[in-house]
Amino acid sequence: MALGLIGQLKPRPAQGDAARVLTLPPPQTEGGLPLMQALRQRESQREFDSTPLPRQTLSDLLWAAAGVNRPLLGGRTAPSAMNSQEIDVYVALPEGLYSYDPSAHTLQLVNATDVRRVTGYQDFVDSAPLELIYVTDHARMKLVPAAQRESYASVAAGAMAQNVYLFCASAGLATVIRAWIDRHALSQAMGLEADHQILLAQTVGRLASMAA
Repeated sequence: MALGLIGQLKPRPAQGDAARVLTLPPPQTEGGLPLMQALRQRESQREFDSTPLPRQTLSDLLWAAAGVNRPLLGGRTAPSAMNSQEIDVYVALPEGLYSYDPSAHTLQLVNATDVRRVTGYQDFVDSAPLELIYVTDHARMKLVPAAQRESYASVAAGAMAQNVYLFCASAGLATVIRAWIDRHALSQAMGLEADHQILLAQTVGRLASMAA
């Protein structure tokens, strides 16, 4: 993506109709690579095929990132200081922008536009099938001193992103985490409120050279 576009990024019209709620199939929480093997294979990739991910893969991916793994306690797969659960995972798809609801394990439509190209300046964000956006809601961090909230939230977002890395290593997918973002433009495209802060974005898809 040309540097001349910095500060001028805008979402595109949605590609296809966006459902108001995407109900995900139950996550498959058995199987996959052993942890040490997944760690050995964890890496960043920057060449993505545009083929959409199957709904089951999307379900498993989001559960790995921030799903509920202890239903009786409401515990998640990633830690949160003082259980603030301040990080929301947004999912940018060609047909629209969604917010992941871990409790219901559904995707809730935020707006029916394609904001993928606004999630970063790299060329591949235009065509990769999925962009995750990690957004912190500072209003949920009332027990955390204000000066420490961004630091705490960044740690929580990093834990989620690493969960995604390990899932992708296990599932044979490509991913890369990114911080080179026009946060003002993306916040506007997403309709975020003043207490919301974009921390990171993460691209996920099949590796282009492996797609068939």
